[in-house]
Amino acid sequence: MPLAEQARPLAELTAALADVTQGEGGVTVVSGGVGCGRTELLHALRSVAVRAGYAVLRAAGSRPERDTPGGVLGQLLRYADLPDGHRDALTPCLFTPGADGSVRWPPDQATGAALHELTAALLRIAEQVPVLLCVDDLDLADALSLHWISRLVPHLRAARVLLVVAECTTMRPTHPRPHAELRRHPRYRQVVLEGIAPGDMATVLADSLGGAAARTPSADCHRITGGNPLLLRALVTDQRHAEATSTGTPATGPVVARAYGDAVLALLHRAGPTALALAQVLAVLDEADTHPGLAARLLEEQPAAVTEWCRDLAAAGLLDGTRLRHPVGRAAVLRSLDAPARRALHRRAAELLHAAGADASRIAPHLLAAAPVDEPWAPAVLDEAARRHLTADRLLEARDCFGAALAVCHDEGERTALGARLAATARLLDPALGTRHLADLAAVLDGDLLPGRHALALARHLLWHGRFDEAATVVRRAAEQAERPGADPAAGAEVHATRHLLAAIHPPVLVSADGTGGDPRVRAATALSEVLARGPSPSAVAAAEAALRGMRLGRSTSEWIVCAVTALLYAERIESADRWCTHWLTEARARKVPLWEAELSSLLAGIRRRQGDPAAARDLAEAALTRVPVESWGVTVGQPLSHLVEAATDSGDHLAAEEHLAVPVPDAVYDTRFGLHLLHARGRHLLETGRADEALEDFTACADLMRRWGCDQPALAPWRTGAARAHLAWGDPTTARALAQEQLDMAGPLPTRTRGLTLRVLADTEYGTERIALLTEAVAVLRTAGDPLQTAGALADLARDHLQAGRTGRARTGLATAARLAGRCGAGPLAAALAAEAETLAPRRGGSADRTAVAGPLSAAERRVASLAADGHTNKEIAWRLRITVSTVEQHLTRIFRKLGVRARRDLAPALAPDAARPVPTPRDAASAGRRRTERPMSGSGPDV
Repeated sequence: MPLAEQARPLAELTAALADVTQGEGGVTVVSGGVGCGRTELLHALRSVAVRAGYAVLRAAGSRPERDTPGGVLGQLLRYADLPDGHRDALTPCLFTPGADGSVRWPPDQATGAALHELTAALLRIAEQVPVLLCVDDLDLADALSLHWISRLVPHLRAARVLLVVAECTTMRPTHPRPHAELRRHPRYRQVVLEGIAPGDMATVLADSLGGAAARTPSADCHRITGGNPLLLRALVTDQRHAEATSTGTPATGPVVARAYGDAVLALLHRAGPTALALAQVLAVLDEADTHPGLAARLLEEQPAAVTEWCRDLAAAGLLDGTRLRHPVGRAAVLRSLDAPARRALHRRAAELLHAAGADASRIAPHLLAAAPVDEPWAPAVLDEAARRHLTADRLLEARDCFGAALAVCHDEGERTALGARLAATARLLDPALGTRHLADLAAVLDGDLLPGRHALALARHLLWHGRFDEAATVVRRAAEQAERPGADPAAGAEVHATRHLLAAIHPPVLVSADGTGGDPRVRAATALSEVLARGPSPSAVAAAEAALRGMRLGRSTSEWIVCAVTALLYAERIESADRWCTHWLTEARARKVPLWEAELSSLLAGIRRRQGDPAAARDLAEAALTRVPVESWGVTVGQPLSHLVEAATDSGDHLAAEEHLAVPVPDAVYDTRFGLHLLHARGRHLLETGRADEALEDFTACADLMRRWGCDQPALAPWRTGAARAHLAWGDPTTARALAQEQLDMAGPLPTRTRGLTLRVLADTEYGTERIALLTEAVAVLRTAGDPLQTAGALADLARDHLQAGRTGRARTGLATAARLAGRCGAGPLAAALAAEAETLAPRRGGSADRTAVAGPLSAAERRVASLAADGHTNKEIAWRLRITVSTVEQHLTRIFRKLGVRARRDLAPALAPDAARPVPTPRDAASAGRRRTERPMSGSGPDV
């Protein structure tokens, strides 16, 4: 460079040069670790000497020439930089080191004479001009050259010669004789080069990087380089390259890349083969507190020597204790090993650690890296390490350990258990991964080789993928094992909990209603089954809450936690469900278990949708399908997909709803409660896009399944309100009123979301004061239930009724409030329509409101009446065709005239053109079209476990 930290040592050496001009020779030894800047310092000193008129001789020791007698002496003669008039002074001394007829080691008579002549020639030059003699890497110099230097030192007391030698202190032995002679000189100096101090790092970075240094914390740079100048130079190179190639926001920390890794390898090669071998061993072990004895046994060296070498490499900035300072450096060192050598080191490390009784978590990484290691003790070590990884939620590591153990295990019973653990672990990462092991586990089940706890895990996996009959069979066999003499008492509770879980997901399964006992999992699943069978109740809510308080999120509880939160959701305890689900999702994210994150994100999406926040529901459902892909969800995919469809429908994004409905799902989805959600969501989408006949088929299919399974509860899937709206679209208020009233009776008197939705639909079957009373109650109930989006819809309906009654101010206020609520909920199209509708009611310049037109689309029933009236039909004819009363037709026409801003029937046809919508069939048309069944046959009662 020269580097800023070389200023002090360069000043010391320059002062020694000045002493030489006064006729006082000197000896200076520059020492430091590998990469500390010795060579740059000597180069800077030579430049100063040349400018001052010195004769400069330079050489450097090296491993290739170490065994060549006179190698360094040859360089001194060849690379002499002499002033004019002295260039031929050393010509008679030129010789070829080690060649026949030249110098030899040990020195013979001719060699001794040649060395004497070289000394004499050098001293003669010194009488004319001062001389600087530089030898770098003295520790690598050949023996003959060291012999000459030792003999030269006594002559330097009165000669104008400055001898400067540099040596590397990193894992290189010193030569005692030359050092003894050097130290005897009266003007002996030693300059020790240290690394860059932490306090100086910021200055060096500023000089090297300029403004980019502010984004590169100096403390991090010192931690990575240990203050080694060569490593810092490489780090600066990586940083500059990153700055030059970055297309986004610059990195805020040090960029450690290829230049740094190459520098680490270069330093190790310069330090010698022993240093590289030690670094390779430490890179393989990769432990912060590696005992020198282990590294010594791998190197077949003495522990004391290895301890000293580690200190040297640490002083050089390569190690932090016994570990390479950065993963990039470790990776570079590992690349210097070929694959067989790397595996051999790992295998030997595993064997030594096992023999020493080391922990399984220390041995397992080496077994994995050396795989396969077919030793009798290897499967047990890998199995133990995998269990510890599972406890710490390190799922990838656990899966790898189970897989490696299975590959080298030869005991059939142990192989079966390992396969079950591997399948369960893979399922937590991605349920699709676990299916690869299902066939093997199902095969051993027939041989009664699968222990009960693993069999029940298999049952849950089969259940996830819609293999309900097989899951029920597995549960029955596990129950038989649990009843045998000497069986684990906990096995019975595990069977009971799994049976209830199966029933909660696949309602056709028949189980007893007993949810008592101490196992919170049983209470959780029973609470959900009770809500599904009998609707919300204080006992079910209490059981769910108690179950949640009694469980911790884990591999044996996650499904039941979801059951308990779902029970609260179906019981319309939305706030409680929200609180618990958010708590568990936060923990799942912190522990980074993909399956738990996905399940709980999907569940929270349903909660958010019932809280009138379709945007948040969409984000959560999409996050769930990102964490676990669609194809891995099995039959539970109906849950996140239904949330996406419902949220898109709530937001008015019908194209997105269509795309979500186009995602293929397993047929078995419709044998679960998740299929009910999907059918209801599709029905709502069809209804909102004008396909009331198709929507009614989905609502009817939903009703058939819920009745057959004994879980016909509106909080699960309010199919009656959907069906009622479909009948209203057909102009059949009588059936619609009956369905809505039935659901209202089931909802009960509490101010729940279901009651609010039902009141709103029931209001659509009434007119006048009765309708206003129902809508007023619906608004109050929905507000209390905490669904602002549905509140906005009910409020808008109520505002329009106020407008018909001549209360324009209340109508405008209601519409404006509804528009704001819809906007906050992310329902953009609805918010815009309501805002525009409110704007038409704003007072005009004359101070009165324009009551001739009310913005907003016609309802489906209004469109049918308007279309028939525009075609010239009388009120009686319209009533007969639509099967409604003449009074109802008149009320429809009143609203139609006001919405379209027309005064007579003849104005209807032109006014209807902009409001053209897809025609909805009349009851006669629908009846003639027949009924479309669902695309798959519905299941029967299901297996009894």
